Amino acid sequence: MQLSRLLTLTILLGGGLLVGWVWLGGSAPRNATPGTASAALLQPGNASLVARGADIYARACANCHGANLEGQAGWRGDRKLAPPHDESGHTWHHPDKLLFEMVKEGTIRMGGSMPGFKGMLTDEDIIAVLSYIKSRWPARVREAHDAINARAGNG
Repeated sequence: MQLSRLLTLTILLGGGLLVGWVWLGGSAPRNATPGTASAALLQPGNASLVARGADIYARACANCHGANLEGQAGWRGDRKLAPPHDESGHTWHHPDKLLFEMVKEGTIRMGGSMPGFKGMLTDEDIIAVLSYIKSRWPARVREAHDAINARAGNG
């Protein structure tokens, strides 16, 4: 009787720990879906994803952010103007998860003017665009961004 109770308690405790580990994201794969506890979302070294992102960027982003990621003139003084996504802007100062949310939900609630792309771009499209943008940054900026992700728990 005592052994069966101990065995039952051990199974329940082990199962509870396993469920907690999974619930907290312990089993999330690298480059998992946004919103999970995962590593970095962006994949600037994935050539096919970056090419897809370049196409989407040209159609959906370049109108405001510039064909060469240069942004709109005067962006530093006016939050309503589109900032650059190259190394001169502040895009790389934000972790992947926040960048993803800004594209998906827009920046209006943050005082910006970018509409959200939810419903127009899939999550995978957003990751592709952001991967393309990151692929254009110099190595030192990409490394700094990786460190920001690590501090944010995203890498």
